[in-house]
Amino acid sequence: MPPEQFQKQLLAWFDIHGRKDLPWQQNISPYRVWLSEIMLQQTQVVSVIAYFNRFVTRFPTVQALAEAGLDEVLQHWAGLGYYARARNLHKTAQLIAGNNGEFPQTVEELSALPGIGRSTAGAILSIACGQSQSILDGNVKRVLTRFHGVRGWPGETKVATRLWRISSEYTPQKRCGDYTQAMMDLGATLCTRSKPRCTSCPVIDGCEAYKLNLTSQLPEPKPRKTLPVKQVFFLVLQDRQHRLLLERRPPAGIWGGLWSLPEFADRQQLRDWCLQQDYQLSEPTELPVHRHGFSHYQLEYIPILATLQNPINYVMEANSAVWYKPSDIHSLGLPAPVKRLLQHNYLEDHDDKND
Repeated sequence: MPPEQFQKQLLAWFDIHGRKDLPWQQNISPYRVWLSEIMLQQTQVVSVIAYFNRFVTRFPTVQALAEAGLDEVLQHWAGLGYYARARNLHKTAQLIAGNNGEFPQTVEELSALPGIGRSTAGAILSIACGQSQSILDGNVKRVLTRFHGVRGWPGETKVATRLWRISSEYTPQKRCGDYTQAMMDLGATLCTRSKPRCTSCPVIDGCEAYKLNLTSQLPEPKPRKTLPVKQVFFLVLQDRQHRLLLERRPPAGIWGGLWSLPEFADRQQLRDWCLQQDYQLSEPTELPVHRHGFSHYQLEYIPILATLQNPINYVMEANSAVWYKPSDIHSLGLPAPVKRLLQHNYLEDHDDKND
């Protein structure tokens, strides 16, 4: 099917069936498109909507986001995961604010900003600025892979290069914003990863995967690897005032910049640390093992609950560890599994005691 025919049939479908009531499709601006694209990376639309609404209520402009503290940004991001996205969002907001709040107008300049790749840059420029720019997010990869019968894992350089070329060839000069959104909608609502609704597809007559009965096989998956397992121990330590000890994690790495529980490689390291801090603990309680999956490994964590018996009133290591009241913890940026752990084993009971 020629690109012009593909565009015509896709846009005709979009005019009737396309999604037009998502929050980021209202009052369209580069800031709102950028924020939605970053949030939608690795996250489903249904999950993003509430986060997006809360985020733009607190940070309605790129200037407001730039002026906010990273702690507050991370707090509003907590639960979405992949926290490097939030840190990059904050850095980029500050750079754009330093440019009088103006977003760059080329893919090259936008892609040079932290956390913005070629596809995100294309989405911003096409949807918010009306430029004819191609994109290649997960949904578009799936649509083009199936439509052209592209074999191989789309993450491979050779395959990705071919898909970018196809995406560029099929992107129109007019109605490019609608086309970009239509491609996303087609992948999200019809050309889904499993059980695609092929008979409702507006371009089914040109789809190679449908013709060859390959829709369940394309796109080809990434070659599977057995993920390594990393085991750690979390110390859930409270003092006599029912305060909980939390540490700020380093800015880089997993959960960078968030507040979390003191973490140790093994029980002996935990005991040695308590001795160094002159912490006298009650008999610790070891909870069952929990597991949290990351893209490159599985984190297996064992919570150790204990109470501090001797009074310690100083703050350690220049604000990297702080004793928090349960009522204050709710406002912090916490990793999702840590937040769940505290809610189930600590916060609810102690909130009741402090009411």
